[in-house]
Amino acid sequence: MSETDAPVPSTFDKARAGLWASLQKHLTTVYAVEAAFAQAVAFAEAFPFAASSASADQLYGYEERRRELRDLFTDETAQLETLTKAIRVKGYAEAEKKQLYLLLLGYMDIAASVFARLHTQVPASLPKDEELDETTARFGRVQKFARLNIKGIAGIL
Repeated sequence: MSETDAPVPSTFDKARAGLWASLQKHLTTVYAVEAAFAQAVAFAEAFPFAASSASADQLYGYEERRRELRDLFTDETAQLETLTKAIRVKGYAEAEKKQLYLLLLGYMDIAASVFARLHTQVPASLPKDEELDETTARFGRVQKFARLNIKGIAGIL
């Protein structure tokens, strides 16, 4: 079979391959930010940690890395919302949509374990962060939506 006889990938195949490549790039970014955050909290022996257990430079580094992780969480959540809407409205067959949601959910499960550090690896006295709480709720809703679509709404009823 020559190159000209090779099957042409469908729109869905292109979308799946593009989503897969995109999610891999996003994971690389998530892991890099997580590694920087892990270094910034290396001084803490337990969580929540006492701010007095760290130097001013360590606290500053922690706050900077936490802000980066938090901003990434907010950005990723917004992009995930957009992706789930795009999958929902595209004219793919239900089985194809499930495949895309499954890719998305796999990424989200991995990312959720990283973003959970924003809630667990904190100082003892951390002011309430309503934006983080809202982002966490939005992320959870997108995750649940993907799970429901993988299971199939008919399977729930």
